Amino acid sequence: MSNNNPYNFVPLNPTGRDDKDGVNTYSPEDMIKIYEQQFLIPVPKDELTEFLPALKRFYNIDDNTLDVSAVIFDAIADATIIYNHKVKTGEYQIVGSLVTEQIEVDADEESHESLDNQAYTIDCMRTFFINDVKIPYHFNLFVQGDGYSTLTERDTVLEKIYWLVHAGFEEHLLDNPDNLDSLESINEDLARLGITEMDLATVHQLVDYIEDHIIDDDMIDALNALIDDAE
Repeated sequence: MSNNNPYNFVPLNPTGRDDKDGVNTYSPEDMIKIYEQQFLIPVPKDELTEFLPALKRFYNIDDNTLDVSAVIFDAIADATIIYNHKVKTGEYQIVGSLVTEQIEVDADEESHESLDNQAYTIDCMRTFFINDVKIPYHFNLFVQGDGYSTLTERDTVLEKIYWLVHAGFEEHLLDNPDNLDSLESINEDLARLGITEMDLATVHQLVDYIEDHIIDDDMIDALNALIDDAE
């Protein structure tokens, strides 16, 4: 940290100047780095009003550059910013074997309809990143036809966050709903990973993100191949 860079901004090389020669221009990748730093650099509350002007001075940019940076981030970054936390989807892993579930069907159903009703379960894992910290997320996937559902484990901090948000949902699946981790204990787990604390709004947005990204096209293709082999 220095007087010229009190917030430890990442030094970046501009690509030139804008058409009015008023501010610096940067590559799209570097503009994303500038955008992310607006949210991810810890700033004392009494310095919040000084932070953004300091960022713009350091990179010699203006509000328009920040707006464009946000558009580029949304367009090409495979991540999102949730209340000052950068969240990114990592790789999936199929960690168990496909299990064929016994589904009751009517005797007069056609054979192809019976296949459509066949259900399978399989243990899976998806990794997510919070501020570049890799965190596993384990779940059992239930697949039937075009639909699926997941049952999440309760070991990693992301899994605990899921159950905190869904407290009371499918309570009979839990050993004891009273044993759900509190937001305070979850924040203690996050602190041990070097991740800043979250409030309830943040954890709800985080679970929404996880549920939207837990299954992707590559994973669907892999699962379909396993199901085709089983049939």
